[in-house]
Amino acid sequence: MEPVQTPLALIARRWTPAPGIVRRAALSAVVMTVVIIVTGGAVRLTGSGLGCDTWPKCTDDSLFATPEQGLHGAIEFGNRMLTYVLSAAVGWTIIAARSAKPRRRSLTRLGWAQFWVVVLNAVLGGITVWMALNPWIVAGHFVAANLLLTLAVVTWHRAGEGDAPRRPRVPLPVRRLSWAIVVVAGAAIVLGTGVTGAGKHAGDSSDVPRMPWDWVNAAQLHAASAWVICALAVAMWLVLRVVDAPTDVRARARDLLVVLLLQGGIGYLQYFTGVPEVLVGVHMLGSSLLWVAVLRLVLSTRERPADATASIPAQTDPALARI
Repeated sequence: MEPVQTPLALIARRWTPAPGIVRRAALSAVVMTVVIIVTGGAVRLTGSGLGCDTWPKCTDDSLFATPEQGLHGAIEFGNRMLTYVLSAAVGWTIIAARSAKPRRRSLTRLGWAQFWVVVLNAVLGGITVWMALNPWIVAGHFVAANLLLTLAVVTWHRAGEGDAPRRPRVPLPVRRLSWAIVVVAGAAIVLGTGVTGAGKHAGDSSDVPRMPWDWVNAAQLHAASAWVICALAVAMWLVLRVVDAPTDVRARARDLLVVLLLQGGIGYLQYFTGVPEVLVGVHMLGSSLLWVAVLRLVLSTRERPADATASIPAQTDPALARI
């Protein structure tokens, strides 16, 4: 008697997606993660954070938003519904990765990692409501969303390469510089939550507690981290030209510089115009696009050939095995 197969295994037996389909599935998860981050910001910026006053229901008596909750309830409930669209995109990624031939277990694991982070963030969203928009929980909710974006971008990138051992495409000092950009950009995202947590946009019309520091000082510290990223990105762009890096790696460095320029301009504009809601929302979109650009740059500095039997050149840095 044959063992009972899982639904994923049954689908994989009957369907073999083209590599392009797998990559588009992974890209859909990236897009939906950015959408959920931006719309989550819209919930906060419109004062709709407690439009649904409980979780997982919208009210104690209704799973859905009611007319009595007005526009705020509709916005908050609409953002919750987008979580199902995000889950569908992640589910499509898992199915496509599991059905790929030959089977790619690492890609499937990345898909499942996204699923569990979606679950984690849904729970954090519920705790955020239960805790009446506690700024520390809100910050954790945002950081978890960026963790999901990280996994989605890595999955998207991995769907376009093979499963052979990693090998470098640029010298070791350049790779270290790319990781320095990742670290500083991650710190900038975390510092940005400190600006929001102490700032004007509490997410609700009531008196929501704020983080215990002045938001102007937090914004200046956040801006300082952005300037460090700019310096590192310019250095990376110049170094890649000096070492004659592959064209696509240099393109990723150029993309990062463009996003940094736009994001920095928006950041200063919102600072000097009293942090209007529209500009804050655009800045949140820029934050996601910046993080995507940073990840694409660091991932482009190494490659995995499609031939799983390919060997790593003798000069390859052993640390690459951990990337």
